Amino acid sequence: MGAKNRKTQRKINLLEMSDTEKAKIIEQLKQNLRRSISEAKLWKALLQYETVTVNGQVVFSGEDSLNGLLMPKTNL
Repeated sequence: MGAKNRKTQRKINLLEMSDTEKAKIIEQLKQNLRRSISEAKLWKALLQYETVTVNGQVVFSGEDSLNGLLMPKTNL
C-alpha cells in the first residue's frame, strides 16, 4: 500500500549472485508478499464493519484511522 511513496529500488541481477544470496532475497520477497496479503485481508475485513472493538476500546471506525492494533512480523 505504501509502494508508491518508496524511493526507486535498486535493480538486482540474480544471475550474478551466489545461490545463498538468491535464496535469501527470494525468502525476503516471499515474506513481504505474505505480509502484504495479510494486510490486505485485514483491511478488507475491517471495511465490512462500521466499528471494530477490542476489549471495550474502539480500534477502528469508518471515520477514524486504525488505532491500537498491531500485526507482529512472523518468521515462518
